[in-house]
Amino acid sequence: MLPGKVAWITGAGSGIGRAGALELSAGGALVVLSGRRGEQLKEVAAAIDAAGGKADIVPLDVADKAAVAKATAGILDRHGRVDILVNSAGINFPHRFWKNLTADSFDQIVAVNLNGALYCTHAVLPAMRARKDGLVINVSSWAGKFESYLTGPAYNASKHAMVALTMSLNDEECVNGIRGCVICPGEVATPILKHRPKPPTAEEIARMLQPEDLGRTIRFVAEMPPHACINEILISPTWNRFFVGGKDIARS
Repeated sequence: MLPGKVAWITGAGSGIGRAGALELSAGGALVVLSGRRGEQLKEVAAAIDAAGGKADIVPLDVADKAAVAKATAGILDRHGRVDILVNSAGINFPHRFWKNLTADSFDQIVAVNLNGALYCTHAVLPAMRARKDGLVINVSSWAGKFESYLTGPAYNASKHAMVALTMSLNDEECVNGIRGCVICPGEVATPILKHRPKPPTAEEIARMLQPEDLGRTIRFVAEMPPHACINEILISPTWNRFFVGGKDIARS
């Protein structure tokens, strides 16, 4: 159902963004890969090319408002449209709790996780409105639905705000044929785990959701017909450590 579609994925160099890009390409979409690390984007593009898909690379720091506007203009100039936007770029820091969080690190987390999603969405909306069609998929978190000690106040605030951002998009833009879906995953085995104060063990990581699980989820949302809007998806590992606990996530 995706041939002829153009999908733009931020945070596409690794983790959930990478998995989403591979799945959308497998579904027939031309994928535009954005992220801050060009070499990672090249690796993803090579994997897509080897599988017979098509990819375009647009290196980008989504926290840079002017850069987002320039990138969007270039994508629309080359491809004529953005049918699907996946806001998957996200960061967190080891020093994330009230006891060691700084105002600057709070600003950085919000700038990428929330403002970056807003900038990209705001930039593609005019073209989507003109076509009366478009899909925005925001990758939030379990921490976007529930209070989480583990992820810290800045991450929690940014991910809760992504849920609200998506709901407001559907509230206003449904009359223009534009749909928003916010995906709230529990623990996923992605590189961001390395930035936790206590990284989980290999055994614990194996029990988590894998990036491919989220890639399939993103594709499922993207392949729904235009008259159907999946507003929100809450997905977690069956062995959910937010319920059962774990040594590395215990309060210290």
